[in-house]
Amino acid sequence: MIVLKSARELAYIRESCRVVARVREELVKAVKPGVSTGELDSQAEDLIIKQGARSSFKGYNGFPASICTSINEEVVHGIPGLRRLETGDIISIDIGAEINGYHGDAAITLPVGEIDQEVQRLLTVTEESLMAGIKQAISGNRLSDISHAVQSTAEKHGFGVVRDYVGHGIGRKMHEEPQVPNFGLPGRGPRLREGMTLAIEPMINMGTHEVYTLADNWTVVTKDNLPSAHFEHTIAITDRGAEILTV
Repeated sequence: MIVLKSARELAYIRESCRVVARVREELVKAVKPGVSTGELDSQAEDLIIKQGARSSFKGYNGFPASICTSINEEVVHGIPGLRRLETGDIISIDIGAEINGYHGDAAITLPVGEIDQEVQRLLTVTEESLMAGIKQAISGNRLSDISHAVQSTAEKHGFGVVRDYVGHGIGRKMHEEPQVPNFGLPGRGPRLREGMTLAIEPMINMGTHEVYTLADNWTVVTKDNLPSAHFEHTIAITDRGAEILTV
């Protein structure tokens, strides 16, 4: 079922997305060699609570932390802990917050100090893939127009598009219908309409698109152990096109 949002609901979602954006802004400044993923998680939780919100992730299906921190070959759902960042790493930080019963969701992949040029290209292309998908999130388009734009942008640079995990609708629940794949032919799926709110989130790998889950039952890694990047925004489809809410 596609969930359309009223003006009041959109106002609530904007508020939750502002919380996410503020947390992301502070974590961008906090990422540096020597910091632990657990310290980033604690900082994020404090910032979320201070804004009158709660983490959308903590306790979700048993997830033990307030954010996801995925390093290098880790694609998504990395659990914060004692691991400390090292120069040359990349870290994907996924943040979700709920306030007044509505959710916002965003992710960013950051370099830790100086990184390999090809890894930086992966980050750049993944963000470009996200923006290409967002440009297709306009009323009258089909859902797969978003998917095709993401895939085309990533694959023309030789990168692999993760197929096992997708974007999603968002609102009263963190994950709502419809699913938003990052691959597929254009012109398929439900028609996009004003008022829809979506979390678009390319997960792009340097090598193969294939992934598997570690023994912790959460952390997803690339099958070939090559780096992966993850960028995400929550957007609303308006009469002016896609509005990025998590900025």
